[in-house]
Amino acid sequence: MNAGGIDAQRISSMLAQLRAAAQKPEGLGSAAIASPVQKTNAAAPTSQVSFSDALKASLDQVNNMQLQSEKLGQDFAMGNDNVSLSDVMISGQKANIAFQATVQVRNKLVTAYQEMMNMQV
Repeated sequence: MNAGGIDAQRISSMLAQLRAAAQKPEGLGSAAIASPVQKTNAAAPTSQVSFSDALKASLDQVNNMQLQSEKLGQDFAMGNDNVSLSDVMISGQKANIAFQATVQVRNKLVTAYQEMMNMQV
C-alpha cells in the first residue's frame, strides 16, 4: 500500500541496505551495495547513487508526506466531502512514523560521527 509516501516494503528494503552497509568490511567499496536493478541486469552499466543524493531524496519524501498530511487536514477542516477523517488520521500517522524514522537515522549518524571523532589515530 502506497499513499504517496514510502510503503512498508520499501522501508524494509532501506533498513536491510543500511544494516548490510554497517556490517560490510572496510575494504569493500560502495559497489558492495547494489540496487535491485543492478543485481538483475548485470550487462547494463552501473550507476552509483551517492549517499547525499539518497539522503536528500528520503528527506524530500518525508517532507512531502508531512505537507500532504497537513493539506488533507486542512481540506477536512474546511469541509471537503472527498476527504474522510480516517484518511486524515492515517496520513498523519504515516508522516509521523516517517519523521520519527528520519530522526532515528539522524541520531545514528550523529553517534557514528562522534565515535569517529573520538578514535585514536
